[in-house]
Amino acid sequence: MALVTELFVNGKKLPIRAESETSLLSVLRDDLDLTGSKYGCGEGQCGACTVLIGGSPARSCITSVGAVSGKQITTIEGLESGGRLHPVQQAFLDAEALQCGYCTSGMIMSGVALLAKNPNPDVKEIVRFMEGNVCRCGTYPRIVSAISNAARAMKGGGK
Repeated sequence: MALVTELFVNGKKLPIRAESETSLLSVLRDDLDLTGSKYGCGEGQCGACTVLIGGSPARSCITSVGAVSGKQITTIEGLESGGRLHPVQQAFLDAEALQCGYCTSGMIMSGVALLAKNPNPDVKEIVRFMEGNVCRCGTYPRIVSAISNAARAMKGGGK
């Protein structure tokens, strides 16, 4: 088994020591103390562990650190800039798009990826893109609203 000794996370090169087959989620949470990504199903089905790998959403519970060695990884902790929340983070707060909050970081990361790919999605596109993220509390209408609001805010249109 190969040993991975560093990862590029949230714009920084961070030292680690993990077997290449170790899950990215385990390394993020246990070794790097980046606990925003949550362990949900452990099978890549719920989306609670979503991070961005090179800007694309990925389930960190089923992604090995060996597969992402040398790639840019962004976690929920890496979205804020200069003390300001990312527009999607702010929109989730403004729309009260969370209840228990367990799915929120994965939802936000998927929303960020969607808006990077399509800065003006319609409701159907948002719903389709977010299908892999599960919210057990059922706040889906507020989640869709938050992503729509973030898209407008990112274009300078406010809420």
